[in-house]
Amino acid sequence: MDFIWEAFVMVIAGFIFLRLSGRKSLAQMTVTTTVVMISIGAIIVQPIIDDSVAKTLITIIIFISVLIVIEYIQVKSNVLEKLITGKAIAVIENGKINLDNLKKMRFTVDKLEMQLRQRGISNFSDVKNATIEPNGQLGYELTPDARPLTVGEFKKLTGLMMKNQNQSPDVDGSLFYEVIYKQHSKNHQENLK
Repeated sequence: MDFIWEAFVMVIAGFIFLRLSGRKSLAQMTVTTTVVMISIGAIIVQPIIDDSVAKTLITIIIFISVLIVIEYIQVKSNVLEKLITGKAIAVIENGKINLDNLKKMRFTVDKLEMQLRQRGISNFSDVKNATIEPNGQLGYELTPDARPLTVGEFKKLTGLMMKNQNQSPDVDGSLFYEVIYKQHSKNHQENLK
């Protein structure tokens, strides 16, 4: 009957320790984080099989401490960060697929196409540059013609349109000409004014 309580303690302890290690989704985990999390999962099961809950908790604390130290080192040193985590690798440069980098990463063109489609990109020609980040995610920069319109660009465009409208109003077709300029755009018969 003790194994029920031990299992309950291990689930709660595992939850607490995983929360202490940081909030990252599986896609955001680095290799180091993934190894530690898988190891913790394996370690949590051991006291249920064996009889040493204390050793298991100490082992988990050691794993989490090592993970925190490694993440701290990565924050403090760019060289060690690149060594431990890796760096982004260009897979599309100036609109052309870099097949050499894809081969080095054992990443197929089909996988690249899948990641682009998942981001709503249907043509390689729309992508100026793309990278595979250390966490496996795709980073990309669209060509100027393929970029969505931003609010700032929209304001500039509408500002230009308004400026052009204010400079040369359409006198013949504007029903507001009389109201704005206090006169008729066309001379009407006297009884129609």
